[in-house]
Amino acid sequence: MSQDRKTEFQNNVNKDEEIMPDSQKSLSRHVQMELPHEFSVNPLFAREGESDVPRFQMSDKGMLPETAYQIVHDEISLDGNARLNLATFVSTWMEPAAEHLYTKSFDKNMIDKDEYPQTAEIEERCVRILANLWHSPTPLTTMGVSTTGSSEACMLGGLALKRRWQKARKEEGKPVDRPNIVFSSAVQVVWEKFANYWEVEPRYVKLSPEHPQLDAQGVLAAVDENTIGVVSILGETYTGLYEPVAAIAKALDDLQERSGLDIPMHVDAASGGFIAPFLQPELVWDFQLPRVKSINVSGHKYGLVYPGLGWIIWREAKDLPEDLIFRVSYLGGNMPTFALNFSRPGAQVLLQYYNYLRLGKSGYYDVQKASQKVALFLSKEIQKMEPFELLSDGSDIPVFAWRLKDGYTLNWNLYDLSRQLRVFGWQVPAYPLPPDMEEVTIMRVVVRNGFSMDLAHLFLMNLKQAVAFLDSLDGPMPHDSKCDNGFHH
Repeated sequence: MSQDRKTEFQNNVNKDEEIMPDSQKSLSRHVQMELPHEFSVNPLFAREGESDVPRFQMSDKGMLPETAYQIVHDEISLDGNARLNLATFVSTWMEPAAEHLYTKSFDKNMIDKDEYPQTAEIEERCVRILANLWHSPTPLTTMGVSTTGSSEACMLGGLALKRRWQKARKEEGKPVDRPNIVFSSAVQVVWEKFANYWEVEPRYVKLSPEHPQLDAQGVLAAVDENTIGVVSILGETYTGLYEPVAAIAKALDDLQERSGLDIPMHVDAASGGFIAPFLQPELVWDFQLPRVKSINVSGHKYGLVYPGLGWIIWREAKDLPEDLIFRVSYLGGNMPTFALNFSRPGAQVLLQYYNYLRLGKSGYYDVQKASQKVALFLSKEIQKMEPFELLSDGSDIPVFAWRLKDGYTLNWNLYDLSRQLRVFGWQVPAYPLPPDMEEVTIMRVVVRNGFSMDLAHLFLMNLKQAVAFLDSLDGPMPHDSKCDNGFHH
């Protein structure tokens, strides 16, 4: 890069930093100064003018496809190994036939139903399959849609709750300016976003050692005539536990009988929606409860599909307000659309249908049971280790969490253990519990399809090695509190 270009680039960096928050300036400066201003190019692919290319601005000319591939491929080789990522809930493995289908369909746009009518038909079938799986009273006619993930699905579910509440209040001649929504303080961040973006007061039922989950008592203390809905989680992000959906629904039924307040529920089944129907079929949590009006799930979690795919289904068509559905004619037909995104990939929807065909109910049971078996094995073995005590064991979704026993050591904590496990390639998050319990740090393992029992034994061996190393320290590990975070979703 010429000196003039370097000077121009640095001037641009300085201008950008002038408008940055102070908290970002030092990080930005560090990143810019640590990295060279050019990529070096592997000579194997070099041609004239390709000895280096700018890193932070677009070059004047293009390059060979092999050169561009080499630059990107070299950088992502520094990412973690997806098979050793025990932090994320998102699928990191699909079988070769599914990957082949993916490569044949990644050009399909899900919104363009006129151009890709059969993909749209398959999406519709997937909606019907989920509605049936979750016991909708009208599975062939109720409303549902695919999304880019559970976050978008939750936003749509929340919007429907708010709109239904507003409509009912207006019909009664009551004000609509103070809506609120109730959920536990362990809720995933998307619900905080929903409340913020759509101007709904979030009412958190705070957790405590005596009340470690959202329960009927906490819900009844939080709701009132302005409550648009109660959100219950089927598989908490922190521990993997199911919240007692049926008990909460029963408490709200009793409340309506006493007071006339009719408060609907939405179940955030991002993880549990593809687990409970197969591993806990006797559990009542879904549309068998008339108070449950909508359910979301992540197809790219235990739906076993690559990211990003989510689903939301309403109990009956009337539970989705008609005025939230838009119709567009500029894609070649009069198409209904209800989503926050417009154009989005259609391939993941086809992969979801592939899984339905490939696995069936028995196959989903086998896959999820295998993951649960690994989770139960690991949690049992970790419970035996002197430093730890379990918070959950993987009996709900195949996710379990543990904490460091009080008084075990002052030389290391779970953040140190998380970093030490990265030496072996394992990504295991350590993070604090929700507000009012944030003094407790926990670790969590998510067992997904592809994490075999053999890998579980290898992980357990490395965990014991990491603990042995930390226990051998003569003094406390140095800590930077800014680095003591490892939460992953």
